[in-house]
Amino acid sequence: MTTAITRATVDGAAETRRSARSGLAGLLGAAASGLFGFVLVVVITRGYGPAGAGAFFAAIGVVTVAAAVCTLGAETGLMWALPRRRAGATGDAARMLPVAMVPPMLVAVLVAVGGVLVAGPLAGRLLGPAGGSLLVVTFAAVPVVVAMNLLLAVLRCVRPMRAYVAVQFLLLPVARPLLVGAAVLAGGGLLVGLTGWLVPAALALLVCLVLVAGPLGVGAGARLCAPRGDWSTFWRFALPRAASAAIDAGSMWIGVLLTSALASSAEAGVFGAVGRYVLAGQLAMQGLRVAVSPQLSRLLGRGERAAAAAVHRQLTTWGVVLSWPVYLLLAVFGPAFLALFGADFADGAAALTVLALAMLVNTGVGNVQSMLLMGGRSGLHLAGALAGLLVTVGLGLVLIPAHGATGAAVAWAAGIVTENLTAATCARLVVGQRLVDARMLVAAAATVGGLGLASVLGLAVAGRGLPGLALALAALSAICVGLLTLSGVRGGIRATMLQVRGRSPAEDPPRLSEGR
Repeated sequence: MTTAITRATVDGAAETRRSARSGLAGLLGAAASGLFGFVLVVVITRGYGPAGAGAFFAAIGVVTVAAAVCTLGAETGLMWALPRRRAGATGDAARMLPVAMVPPMLVAVLVAVGGVLVAGPLAGRLLGPAGGSLLVVTFAAVPVVVAMNLLLAVLRCVRPMRAYVAVQFLLLPVARPLLVGAAVLAGGGLLVGLTGWLVPAALALLVCLVLVAGPLGVGAGARLCAPRGDWSTFWRFALPRAASAAIDAGSMWIGVLLTSALASSAEAGVFGAVGRYVLAGQLAMQGLRVAVSPQLSRLLGRGERAAAAAVHRQLTTWGVVLSWPVYLLLAVFGPAFLALFGADFADGAAALTVLALAMLVNTGVGNVQSMLLMGGRSGLHLAGALAGLLVTVGLGLVLIPAHGATGAAVAWAAGIVTENLTAATCARLVVGQRLVDARMLVAAAATVGGLGLASVLGLAVAGRGLPGLALALAALSAICVGLLTLSGVRGGIRATMLQVRGRSPAEDPPRLSEGR
């Protein structure tokens, strides 16, 4: 019994070290993606104004939701299935490619053709009478985006994390503001700008094709014909994920489309700009989730629930420390952040505050959705996602006509809280391990305390505008410097860096004492 417990403890420590290394790579990539994603929003809002930005965001929403629906859950299915198989020319991983890709690509082509045919009437409701050509290009790009999303999932499983980061978190977010910005500077309209947003997806698709072929043994003798059992096993897992994947990918874009249809393009533009700030803050959790999903799949597939829970707790603590400061500052100093988009977006401050507070719940429970999905419980994940969607759409239909972007924000915030609390409850029951520990609670309390002091100082002296934000950031920097003088804080940072380097604190050689 003691030996089993010791082995579980050692395995948990090894897994948390592994997750620390991949998690750091994901975080660095997410930081870069967030920065360039913010640049993209500034380019769109400054270049096209509230109404133009609303139409642009609505078009992005259409392609995002359509691609997520067409994927049929296969993206997550690949993340679940490939880590459990052998790569290479003699392995059985390559034969999952036709299983996972053929049905989604057929559906994507059908949706693209149908979308092009109804683009005119649909554009009149969503984008205005001049938006027909915009929707034609949007729907035509759906198969490309679907193929890219699927191959990105394969890339994450068969290549080191840095390859995925290079494509998903660098190539796409860097190329998009450059191309859209070039369209704006050249005087191009919305159609040219949207084309600039879509072209990097085709580039990413080609890069992924090159990167995944070698490890899977494609072209080197790997079999691509899968037995019938692989098809049924894969799609029993993936299909329940199809609906929840569409809901996850389109969470913000559903609000944009509802606001555009029920209020105006200008209100949709404000909500889209606010939503991009909120999603930028979520990139830390996204980077962590993508980094460790294959690891969680492997652990839960082997029944190592304690190690999986340890990985989850560590990464949730990281997520709280990295994401909560962003959301608390967005909640308090919303007018300052929105001023960067222009005076026309100032009315979004209330919406930004509401959504930022809701995202504290989202990041506070951690990637519980990944725990459910990688544990093969996609049906439970779907239940939580559907609950959140029903709340979002139901409240949106009631609130958006009268309150515009603010009503959309309240509806989405209620949906976020509903989905995350439902998923957290299910994950705790399924895994059977503690998903919250004292370290997480201490990190949350310290983050709120430090941000609270800095924010109160900024508000009291300079208000919610840019001067107040600057003062709060200065005070927060001083608090962080003060924390670094505490030996316990330095020790925690040192232990984390040792994990990133693949060592445990116990393996670090002792240091000579000084001054004795």
